[in-house]
Parts: sequence; C-alpha cells; structure tokens
Amino acid sequence: MPIPEEVTGDEIDKDVRQELQSLPKTLAEDVARNLVMVARLLDEDPETAYAYSKIALRLASRVAAVREAGGFAAYANQKYSEALAEFRAARRMTGSVELWPVMADCERGLGRPEKALDMAGAPEVHKLDKAGQVEMRLVAAGARRDMGQLDAAIVTLQSPELASNSVQPWTARLRYAYADALLAAGREQEAREWFAKAVESDRDGSTDASDRLAELDGVEFMDALDEEREGEGTVESPSAEDSGADKGADGEKD
Repeated sequence: MPIPEEVTGDEIDKDVRQELQSLPKTLAEDVARNLVMVARLLDEDPETAYAYSKIALRLASRVAAVREAGGFAAYANQKYSEALAEFRAARRMTGSVELWPVMADCERGLGRPEKALDMAGAPEVHKLDKAGQVEMRLVAAGARRDMGQLDAAIVTLQSPELASNSVQPWTARLRYAYADALLAAGREQEAREWFAKAVESDRDGSTDASDRLAELDGVEFMDALDEEREGEGTVESPSAEDSGADKGADGEKD
C-alpha cells in the first residue's frame, strides 16, 4: 500500500523505535512507516489502518509493538477475536499488564461479559496504573450492562475517581459512562447532572456529552447549511389578490 513520502518512520514513539532496532535497518524503516500510518488512520479510517497493520505484521510479527498495533487496528474494526490474539501475543512478549483492560473489552465484544468481569477481579488489575484501573472499571461496568445489571453497573462506576473534582484524561469518559448508566436506569435528573459534569471536563471533545445534555433539555439543533438550503428552497406564494390582478374575467391574461 502507498505511503506518503513525508512519512519517514521517525514519527513513531522512541520506545517502539528501540524495539525495531532488532531488525535490519531497511526492514525497520518499512515497518516503522507502516506503524505511523496505522496510528494516523486508526480513528478516521480504521479499515485502511487495519490494512497497514497487516503489512507490518507480515514484516515483523515477532516485535511486540507490531503485535500491539495489529491488535488495536483489529479492535477498531470490531475484529475482537483477532484483536485478543494479538494483544495476548504482545503481552507474552513484554510481560506487561497494560493491555489487560482492552483484552477484557475484547471478551465483551465476543459476547463473554462474565469473562470480562473475571478479568476485572484478577490480580493483574492491581498492577495497572491509575488510568488502567479506571479503564478496567469502565469495562467492568459495561460488562454489567451487557448482563442487564444496571444497578450493579452504576455502583461499579462509583469511585474516588468519579467523585474527584480534579480533571484527568479519563474524567470525561468516566462521568459520561456514569450518566449514561443512570439514564438507562431511568434516573433522568441525575443523568442530566452527570452529563453536564462530563461536558465540563471534556476538553478535547472525546464524548458527545454536550449533545446528550441538549437532548435531555429538549434542545434541537439544525445544521446551518441545511437551514440555508431550506431558506433558499422556500418560494413566497403570491396572494389571491396579486394572482388575479392582471387576469380577465375568464382567467386568461388581458
């Protein structure tokens, strides 16, 4: 697949670059450039990102960072079985527990929420950093909802991180998940309060909390372009008086 000339491979994280040093120089550069394309396209064009990840895997499947990238590309395309296999491979290579939450979420995607909950209670969770523990809490709450246990999902999300007034990278998503669970349980007023809190903390627009809040408040938005087109398409009808002003008694123009 074509890669823009300006992509050199130097854009990748230094830790990944270090991993690639085990490869011949030319091969390492090719792999790095493909990994850069995966990272660039993962959110906006996951299918193409997946295609680049498959090339990287074909070139260097024994590199943990490549297996991890392949896992995230498969995950973004809802190929959960494949993603889980890649994440497991990366974990075997590194011994890191960092991927534990997303591995658990793959279990959810495969229709195994009970397995995800088992993972949420595993010793590996205690080895995660704060961000990882919050992510694991979100996955566990999602698994509870998959099982129809809304009240349990709400309780799962209640935590010091949720109650904290400080804004962290995970704050908006945690508040959003809590608001969404409250709404699903019919607790609309509480949900509104937490969607509002999610909006306050969502500095990079990672959630649609503002839209959900507006929806609860009964606010409807019209796209400015649609509004303009609608205005252009409206033709003012002539009044009955105007329409007959220059016509004779038989309806024909004089």
